[in-house]
Order: sequence, then C-alpha cells, then structure tokens
Amino acid sequence: MNRLHATKDFWLAALRADGPALWDAVAETGPDAQVAACPGWTTADLAHHTTEVLRWVRATVARGVTDRPPARQEPEIYPEWPETLDQLRRELTGTIETLEALDPDFPAWNWAPQPKRAGFWHRRMAHEVSVHRWDAESAAGRATPIETKLAADGVSEVLDTWLPAGRRKGPSDLHGVVHLVATDAAHEWFVRLRGPGIALLDTGTILDSDDHHARAKTTGTASDLQLALMGRKRPDQLALTGDPRLVQALRTG
Repeated sequence: MNRLHATKDFWLAALRADGPALWDAVAETGPDAQVAACPGWTTADLAHHTTEVLRWVRATVARGVTDRPPARQEPEIYPEWPETLDQLRRELTGTIETLEALDPDFPAWNWAPQPKRAGFWHRRMAHEVSVHRWDAESAAGRATPIETKLAADGVSEVLDTWLPAGRRKGPSDLHGVVHLVATDAAHEWFVRLRGPGIALLDTGTILDSDDHHARAKTTGTASDLQLALMGRKRPDQLALTGDPRLVQALRTG
C-alpha cells in the first residue's frame, strides 16, 4: 500500500471545487430526475440528504467534545424546490467555513475506529460531497471523474475507515486477498479478507513468504475504483481477474 499524504487544505480545496459543481448539477436537473447511482432517489432526495448531512456535521464537529452526539433526524416535511436549493447552497458554504475554522486536532466525535479529531471530518466531507457531485452529474448525464488524488484517498478511506467501522455491504464470509491498482495515481492496495475480518496490508513490509498473493485483482482509474467501492460502479466495469466476489466484499455502498 502506498502512503497517501493529504491535508486539511487539500480536502477543503476539494470541497470548494465539488460543492458548487454538485449544486449546479442538482439545479440543472430539477427535483424529479432519477439518480441512477442511488436507486429510488430523485435529485430532490439527493439534495435533501446532502443538506441534512452537512447540517448535522457542522453542529457535531463544532461541539469540541468526543462523546456521541444525538442521531441525525430527517425532517418530516421538506421545503419547496427553490428553498431546497437555497438550503443546499447555504450548507455547502457553511460547512467549508466551519471546517476551515477548525484545527485538524480539535476534539470531535466520529463513527470510526479513528482518533476523535476534526481532521476526520475534513476528509469525510470532501469525499461525501465529491461522490454526491458525481451522483448529481450522472443524473444530469454529464458525470466527470473524481479528481485523481482525491479518489485515491477515497479508496484509502474506504479501506482504513469504512470497513474497519463495520460499514460493509458486501459478503462477509469470504477469505482471500484483493489487490487494487489505480492506473492513474501510482497507488495500489492489498486487502486481506478473513470472513468478517479485514486487514489493509502494507506492501512495504510484506515478506515473500507471507500469504499475500492476490486472489482477485481489479485495475482502473482511482475514480473508478472509489466509485466501485462506494457502490456506484460494478466490479465488472473495471479490469478484473480472479474471484469477483472478493472485490464485492469490499463494497460500502
């Protein structure tokens, strides 16, 4: 596994780029367009979800404590479309302002086996918005890939954060090693599956005698790899050798 080095400034720059692009795509399609990447959702559903997540994160991260906050509650009634767009714009802007004001080491709860610091949310919100930007652009018929370094970090986030937190939607009874290769980012990852157990392997310390030989290998752009792990693309849409079920076992969406 190659080490990725991303920073608060990098993630905020991604938010500043993807936030307006998300809003533009949502506004372009209108409230009733189907979001194929999120079955059953319309563009309005996507806008409401994103707005509520951003609002909840802003309130959670600013508390300065690490205890679990109240669960996020969805409103019983959502506003009309013009107000929906206004709310989404305000929350995108407000989230950037809130996160920009916080040091990455500021105490903040999160749901993963990670340090309880605000830096978790700098990273998480960059990926939340970038993937939903792709969702919205897909609904508009003009999806563009996630930026390469951001997507490579998104693959790492799935493997070092989502899966260890138990947020896994693929099968959990498989054994083997999956090799992921990002063709445009000079990054690769080895993941060992042992039933419900998952270990992200460091290729810099693996020995030839270790049982690390891939039983499944999938190759693609960093964006396509992240989107596949997040359930937006099928594994067979990438170059795949070996048992496709092992790749499916890494899905979090």
